[in-house]
Order: sequence, then C-alpha cells, then structure tokens
Amino acid sequence: MESCQGCHADVYRDYLQTAHFLTSAIADQQSVKGSFNAPNNVFHFPNQVEVRMEEKAGRLFQNIYQAGREKESLPFDISFGSGRKAQTFLYWKNQQYFQLPISYFVPAASWVNSPNFPADHPKIDRVIPSTCFGCHSSQVGMAGVRQEGFEQTELFNHNQIIAGIDCQRCHGPAAAHVNFHTEHPGEKAAHFMQKISALNRTQQVDMCAQCHSGLKPLKKSIFNFQPGDSLNNFRIPIPPMPGKQNEMDVHGNQFQLLQASQCYIASRELTCNSCHDPHKKERDQLALLANRCLDCHKNEHPAGGNLAGADKNFLVKNCIDCHMPLEASRVITLLESGEEKPTPDYIRTHLIKIYPAASEKILQKLMKQ
Repeated sequence: MESCQGCHADVYRDYLQTAHFLTSAIADQQSVKGSFNAPNNVFHFPNQVEVRMEEKAGRLFQNIYQAGREKESLPFDISFGSGRKAQTFLYWKNQQYFQLPISYFVPAASWVNSPNFPADHPKIDRVIPSTCFGCHSSQVGMAGVRQEGFEQTELFNHNQIIAGIDCQRCHGPAAAHVNFHTEHPGEKAAHFMQKISALNRTQQVDMCAQCHSGLKPLKKSIFNFQPGDSLNNFRIPIPPMPGKQNEMDVHGNQFQLLQASQCYIASRELTCNSCHDPHKKERDQLALLANRCLDCHKNEHPAGGNLAGADKNFLVKNCIDCHMPLEASRVITLLESGEEKPTPDYIRTHLIKIYPAASEKILQKLMKQ
C-alpha cells in the first residue's frame, strides 16, 4: 500500500481509518483494545477459573488461572475486527491458529466470552482456517498442509500476514501499474489497473460479495479474486433454508438482502458503491449516507403515507434508521464477566423496506423535538 501513497496520498490517508483497513492487525498494545490493568483485565468463569489479560516482556497474553494458580498462557498473536464494535484474537501453536477464549466488546468497554463459546470454561481449541483470513486480511503465509489419514490440516507461518484489506484486494495486482507510472510520471491516464466504474454491475457487487454474502464453501482461495472475476467461480452457492432468505447476521447475507430490496430490483445501476465510499470512514455518518438515498429518490416526496406533513429535513436524515434498522444478531452474542445472559451485537440490515416498528421509534423521536 505504501507504493500507492505517492500518487494517491489523500485516498491513502483516509483509507487508513476505515474498518476494511483495520479489520486485522498484529496484536500489540496499539492494536488491542481493552484494559490490561487490574481489576478490569479479568474474566471470571465458574469454579474459581478466570482469564487475565496480562503483559509480559512487551507481549500480551490471556492467562488462565484455577484457584489463583496459572494453568495456561496463550499469547495474543493476531487481532480480528476493526474495534468499532468488537475484537477477537488468535494465537498460533503448532503451525495453526486458534481463537482465544476472551474477546473485547466495545459498546460495553468490557472483556467478554468469545462468541458462541461455552459459558462454563475457557475454550481454547477453536481452529481458525484460511477462509477467515480471506475476509480479514489481504494475504496470510501458508506453510503447507498436513495429511493425517483422510483429514487435511492447514499450516501457517507465525504472524506472516498482510493485515487488513489493502488496495490490491479491490483494485487487483498493482506492480505493473506502479512501475509504469513511476517511469512515466506525466501520464495521467491509469495504465495496467482495472477501473472499477468500467466493470458491469454484477462484477462490481461481486467484489463486495466476496465477504458480505455469508460463509459458503470455496472452490478456490478468495485471495485469488481480482476485479472483474465472477464470484460463482470461487464459491459454491448454497440455497437458503426455507424461511431464512431474509435473515441477516454478522457473516451473513447482506449482499443477498440488498438484491432482494426493491431499491436494487428497480434500479439498473445501484451497487454497494452507490451508497458507500470504500476509501473513507463513513459508517457513523447516517445523515450523509441517508442523503445518498436522494440520488435515486430526488423527485419523490420524502414524507409519504402517515408521515405526510412531517419535517422533511428530519425524515431525510433518518432514511437509514427507518428503512435499514439495526437488528440484534442471532450469532454474535457476547457474555460479559459475571453476567448470565449474553448481550447481542446489533447489525444494520441491508434489506431496504418499510419497518413499522422502526418508523414508530423515529416518529416518537420527532414528536419529542
């Protein structure tokens, strides 16, 4: 990415703040959120078992104690998650990566039991395959495959990773592009680089759908995907279960939900990039994103039906919360230390439609102003 900075300094600088860029990192004091100071560095399990987040000789560890005696010491090696909502962590052992038992939940500013892990003991044996790195990094160093009977085990080099989603994951291999423009600094037309806007609609959304269309078995590594490729050549499609077509979740079908929306069906041009600038951190700027709805709805009355007569400016700013509300995750539920009931993460659905309950909340908010 540093090669891109010379000619694209503003884009480069803005992109460093995005969730895509921050979605993975080598775990250290700068990248890992959460306190390592007592008493805020402890997660309690039953039977006098606890996990303490501790620093030793400049490295970070999750140390498991039973009745005050250390039983296991697991290093923080890789951090997954931008830190906007949560982070989870991996440790490397015997050339494999495993998920650490404790994650960090930003809204609660608290260490939590890792999602879907048992509540009665620290789980330390969940293997993390290369497919997870496919959406949380730009490349991971593979050491080979170990064959044991009919079972194959992926092997990794320790902390050999291009962290985050870098420029080439979306724009394709750039060496020829960089070399040409370094030798021809006066040439303004891009050479040896795919222009995203020149791709057709399916090709554009397939780029985002690599990671935003749910977990599906791969035909080949998603690391090899380049702009213009068809996602069908990489993933084996699995029909949704009856009644599950419109369900949304963290590794879920945001791409499929968008495709099922009337906004997408009625348009020939709407893509993910119509609403999202992937080079900038915009996720919390709902008014900015809502105003992009007007690119298609500019000639329509923003206050319709029972909302007629309401403050139009207020309604425009709340397009997102009304028509794409936050919904509780069915998969990502995070148990805080000492709690019995886990707290769900909230994810914004991309099935754009009328949600009466969400609209009612917005109306109540309007009435209070």
